[in-house]
Amino acid sequence: MDVRDGTHDTPKYVSSGVPLITSKNLNEGGIDYSNVKFISEHDAKIINMRSGVDVGDILYAMIGTIGNPALIKENILISIKNVALFKFDYSLDLYNEYILLFLQYAQKDMKYNASGGLQPFVSLSYLRNYLVPIPPINEQHKISDVYKNIERNIDTIENNKSATIDLISSVKSKILDLAIRGKLVPQNKNDEPASALLERIKAEKEELIKQGKIKRDKKESVIFKGEDNSYYEKIGNNITCIDDEIPFEIPENWCWCRLGTIFNHNTGKALKSSNTQGTELTYITTSNVYWNTFVLDNLKTMFFNDNEIEKYTAVKGDLLVCEGGDIGRAAIWCYDEPIRIQNHIHKLRPFAKLNVKFYYYIFNLYKQKGLINGNGIGLQGLSSNALHSLIVPIMSLEEQDKIVNAIDEVFLTLLEIEKSLS
Repeated sequence: MDVRDGTHDTPKYVSSGVPLITSKNLNEGGIDYSNVKFISEHDAKIINMRSGVDVGDILYAMIGTIGNPALIKENILISIKNVALFKFDYSLDLYNEYILLFLQYAQKDMKYNASGGLQPFVSLSYLRNYLVPIPPINEQHKISDVYKNIERNIDTIENNKSATIDLISSVKSKILDLAIRGKLVPQNKNDEPASALLERIKAEKEELIKQGKIKRDKKESVIFKGEDNSYYEKIGNNITCIDDEIPFEIPENWCWCRLGTIFNHNTGKALKSSNTQGTELTYITTSNVYWNTFVLDNLKTMFFNDNEIEKYTAVKGDLLVCEGGDIGRAAIWCYDEPIRIQNHIHKLRPFAKLNVKFYYYIFNLYKQKGLINGNGIGLQGLSSNALHSLIVPIMSLEEQDKIVNAIDEVFLTLLEIEKSLS
């Protein structure tokens, strides 16, 4: 095998002409022409008298990024600079694709043993003296064929893996859609109607009002289905048809309600660097909140007055919803240790016992379907009024539990499949 290199000089560059290939132009087994420079045909002829590139030759980067061998498969006119050239004109006992495989394998060792500092290199003599295992020519062909077959299988697996991951994402969306519509688990006519749960929530709110913990909602909403099968909302003495707000049909023993009817909610404290009075406590922002998980390795602190701490503190089981940025992203605070929240996070706590995870899944589905709309100038936001008015289904606590368990079970199976693909 004949091992040469290209020119060491720098010819005069021209706007168009013959591509001058250097180490930076070798990429992923081929030649990258996106940033190539050109030389005249006259200079190319002089260079190619010593190192002309033909079909079947292999180019190998010698300086900088060492390796990236490329097999020339087309009849092209190029010249090379500081690139090794492996020629097989008189090597009948060598198969160039076998040598290509070996160079791909050996490039890691060559990089490790390269000379130089910031600009590592391997010399022509180093390449010429590098030991290569040479089996019989027919064995070289077999090895190359086996490798190509493996590569094809890997490509097929990767393509199938990508398709499977996309399918899993679609299945998750469909599962959520079916679950929130009441089509994932069988309906039980003996379950408590949603109206009974709403009455209990109303009673709990009245008790909190008496204790001075919440204020009476002057626009308390009651949503019902009329005899004409249209949906109506009663606020005070006003009754309005809200058919255009109903996102989908639900089972007969379910009800629609405004989120503020069943959840007490508030945003966190605005961050003011000038505030140095009170107790210094850790807090989270929307950057710490992901879908039902939190990143807590970069928590910061700010000062809270004693009368603010309870209002701006999330405890285990609270549903947190992002107001700004990626609006509607939600997670349930699952830690025993309480945490404070900044003003771009909504804290939702049910007035009576609900399966909070069901409403986490509501936000997940609504986000996918574009049913959560932000407003505001510049940074979109999910205002407290918009959150309060968000229309959601409610059903018995028993059915909420069944739906959440069914979703969790399917999602766990899909997660195991995803893990097996990684």
